[in-house]
Amino acid sequence: MQTELSRKLGVEYAIFGFTPFPAVAAAISRAGGFGVLGAVRYTAPDALAKDLDWMQEHVDGRPYGLDVVMPAKKVEGVTEADVEAMIPEGHRQFVKDTLAEHGVPELAEGEASGWRITGWMEEVARNQLDVAFDYPITLLANALGSPPADVIERAHAQGVLVAALAGSARHARKHADAGIDVVVAQGYEAGGHTGEIASMVLTPEAVEAVAPLPVLAAGGIGSGEQIAAALALGAQGVWLGSLWLTTTEADLHSPALTRKLLAAGSGDTVRSRALTGKPARQLRTRWTDAWDDPRGPGPLPMPLQGLLVAEAVSRIQKYEVGELLGTPVGQIVGRMNSERGVQAVFDDLTRGFERAVDRINRIAGRGSQS
Repeated sequence: MQTELSRKLGVEYAIFGFTPFPAVAAAISRAGGFGVLGAVRYTAPDALAKDLDWMQEHVDGRPYGLDVVMPAKKVEGVTEADVEAMIPEGHRQFVKDTLAEHGVPELAEGEASGWRITGWMEEVARNQLDVAFDYPITLLANALGSPPADVIERAHAQGVLVAALAGSARHARKHADAGIDVVVAQGYEAGGHTGEIASMVLTPEAVEAVAPLPVLAAGGIGSGEQIAAALALGAQGVWLGSLWLTTTEADLHSPALTRKLLAAGSGDTVRSRALTGKPARQLRTRWTDAWDDPRGPGPLPMPLQGLLVAEAVSRIQKYEVGELLGTPVGQIVGRMNSERGVQAVFDDLTRGFERAVDRINRIAGRGSQS
């Protein structure tokens, strides 16, 4: 399962695995794919450096990359405090009322509220890059489109390929014009931030729009047969994220959330702005319902919404409040029915790919004889 891009990066399988968990990213690389560590949760550079040190020791010399979230336009001088001050009091009260309605306990006095979703603020993302470029990453991906021009130049100067996620052919062309090297065509079915075009339509459109740049297909891919379909549509690999959430190497810190993922069907997700302020596919819960209810105040734009709900999400997760408990995940969650190691997932993907190729070869063979 090799393509021009996978050979260029020195990986056995054209499977790119995005994950916030270092252990999962390292296992993906060891299995012959390309592990991509999501950096958005690292607000402290030292924490990112610690996990990249760990990855260096556990990828067995295999290549890996980093995914950041930063705007294309450079904005200087905006601090977290400045953003906090923009949050309306009515929205803060709505959060309090919703948590109280569902009996969510307060955090203990002095207890940190956990991850504050600030990684898409430029100051934080640039600090992450200062750390990352001290390590031998070979791919830098940006989840908010093309990164600023100086970041692309810096990456290229260090021999690092730059990837950007796109939800339409128009977005893909903009990325190509900006000088990125790889387009990740992320369909409507994907977990996290997505556009409105399904993968089956988006992938070939993006391939045609940016040729000869390589395109990775993302969204609704969780089997080897689906990987074969993506490659048949012209992609040079697949970008998988949701599939790793129920692997044994993942660290969700919540048995209840793992159980919800394992029990969920492909229809149990929703695109909602409840978590970040931008449409993101996630498990549908009473929390997303509350924010999507037209009688409520509605979500704030990014990054205000992420800062607003950070403590609430920490409380929901800590106390495992089932009806509110959720996470970004794609429609492929319907296939995530058991906890397995990353290597077992890879084995299943490669077997399915081989079955699909054999099936197509048989069909093509019969067709040529008729």
